[in-house]
Amino acid sequence: MSSQPLLEFRALTFERDDWPLFSDLCGALKAGEILQITGANGCGKTTLLHILATIQAPTAGSLHWQGRDISRCRQEYLTAMAFVGHQSGLKLSLTPRENLHWLSQLQPLSRVSSGAALARIGLAGFEDVPCYTLSAGQLRRAALAILCMSEAKLWLLDEPLTALDVEGIADLEALLLGHVAEGGGVVLSSHQPLAIPALRTLALDAMTEVAY
Repeated sequence: MSSQPLLEFRALTFERDDWPLFSDLCGALKAGEILQITGANGCGKTTLLHILATIQAPTAGSLHWQGRDISRCRQEYLTAMAFVGHQSGLKLSLTPRENLHWLSQLQPLSRVSSGAALARIGLAGFEDVPCYTLSAGQLRRAALAILCMSEAKLWLLDEPLTALDVEGIADLEALLLGHVAEGGGVVLSSHQPLAIPALRTLALDAMTEVAY
């Protein structure tokens, strides 16, 4: 693995109503690493992920992709990054397969077929039923199926374990480990522990600085 970080954030600060949610947050993620963001509700986990995904802008600080300021390589970064939010982001009137087809119009999704992705994430037999008929756990699996199809090197995941049962969590852990084994990187938020060796954590409520 290269010693140069995939993603680096320097002195990130975010203020809400003139109050710092977090400040001077620094860290780096190398290929083959998983970083878990932890902390109490309201400490800024989702906000930090939104900043890393460029959905929100920080009050101060900068992001760097493979050594370059993201402001200078934004399109390359967006192509190399996949974001799955806390909400499923699915159209409930469509089937899981139709949702993946729709999402493929917005970003490159060509690694495997939609059917193979849905089977990999535990939705074999549910590919062609409307999403409004699925349980919360099945909706979460359908949202995560995009990762099986994506060629993105960096995954940003906001509470991906939400609504998943024990089997679903094990499936996701295996998916994460497979991704980083191929040189990818993952930043995720979660209140739940993950059975992943050498998992690095960033505790926002403790204002921890991530070691390089």
